[in-house]
Amino acid sequence: MPSRVSNSNEPSSPHPGLAARALAVTAIDDFITKGQPLDETLERLFETPAARELPDRDRGLVRAISMAAIRRLGTIAKALEARVERGLPNHSGNLEAILISGAAQILFLDVPDHAAVDLSVRLVQANPDAKRFTSLANAVMRRIAREKDEILKASDPLLTDTPEWLAARWTKAYGADNAAKIAAAFRAEPAIDVTVRADPELWAEKLNAKILPTGSLRLRDRTPVRTLPGYDEGAFWVQDAAAALPVRLLNPQPGEAIADLCAAPGGKTAQLALSGAHVTAVDRSEKRLIRLSENMKRLGFTVDVVTADASLWRGGPFDAILVDAPCTATGTIRRHPDVAWLKAEEDLSKLARLQQRLLDHSAELLKPGGRLIYCTCSLEPEEGELQIRDCLVRNPSLKLVPFEAAKLPFLGSSLASAITPEGYLRTLPFMMDDPDPRLAGLDGFFAAQLKKA
Repeated sequence: MPSRVSNSNEPSSPHPGLAARALAVTAIDDFITKGQPLDETLERLFETPAARELPDRDRGLVRAISMAAIRRLGTIAKALEARVERGLPNHSGNLEAILISGAAQILFLDVPDHAAVDLSVRLVQANPDAKRFTSLANAVMRRIAREKDEILKASDPLLTDTPEWLAARWTKAYGADNAAKIAAAFRAEPAIDVTVRADPELWAEKLNAKILPTGSLRLRDRTPVRTLPGYDEGAFWVQDAAAALPVRLLNPQPGEAIADLCAAPGGKTAQLALSGAHVTAVDRSEKRLIRLSENMKRLGFTVDVVTADASLWRGGPFDAILVDAPCTATGTIRRHPDVAWLKAEEDLSKLARLQQRLLDHSAELLKPGGRLIYCTCSLEPEEGELQIRDCLVRNPSLKLVPFEAAKLPFLGSSLASAITPEGYLRTLPFMMDDPDPRLAGLDGFFAAQLKKA
């Protein structure tokens, strides 16, 4: 869709829900015109005075509209293009973002059509550059409401809501059927997973959560995490079930010296610390490490925190290393739908080179006999299987230690198929079924285990 510079005025109005929708429009506009990651924008907006005055319900609405708009951007864009015959006008302020927001509410949220239409029109009227197109906005929104069933029937997860380059790559890597299942899984809003320090049965009851086969808890409610019992006391931390697997595969032992490279925001660091290992958390982002340190303090863990480029940092030698490498993050589109539209195929080669440097350097930091887990939250083979294949050619001191599903009981029957014939872990987003789509699935993850001779 065409990009335009935003010129939005957030209205102050007695109309219920208008302020929340104005914030959602700002977030959507920053995404489509500036390529701003949605989470970062929402975090910034929620710190503004206007957002602080909103009740939790309205803050939840801001996030719901924004996420639905980006998650189903392909469907929405197609619907708008078909119903704005001459295309969206130039110099129309935040009109595009308002239409996307309104369409998301009508098509995908439990919002009365008349409220979505009326408040969208009010937002157009409040914007100096968009208000000339009030009649257009009103007509388009009403038409989308009338033709909702037709729009949804024509929408396909892989062909409509997935960028073409990703659809082609997933079809090639996993086959047409699995590619369609991946895309369909990414349409569902995921529940929140947490890792608990101890007593999963107790905390499952307190948090109204489902205990997953892997040991993670999946929350049934949408309650803000910080308000949950046990949060302030450090009883748990937020971590997708798939993201919790690499540390389980590493099997850290008390007293071991372990480096967690590219550690922020710290979910895996916390798992390592919980095992009783001596953990060194390394990340190049000082800001992200501040958050990691805050999390460790809340959880009551002591780790060594180092601000450095992990591909250059000198430390160790270590008994074990966890390399959670920067990647395209295409396995996390359920939670971060903007990834699908912000990343491009050209990003792969740059990130693959960084992963290569991290792997090669990590081999130097390992003790003889030490083990290394390399993982990425990517569905792309260049950031997983192909990366390990090439690493073993460059580093004859490293050997692949294949995973065996029979020796990993925490995977359960639902994830036994995630162990590939080569002995890698490869979770796909449609794995781990549940009758409730929100309680199904997990992030797409790759992990491999290497051992130094």
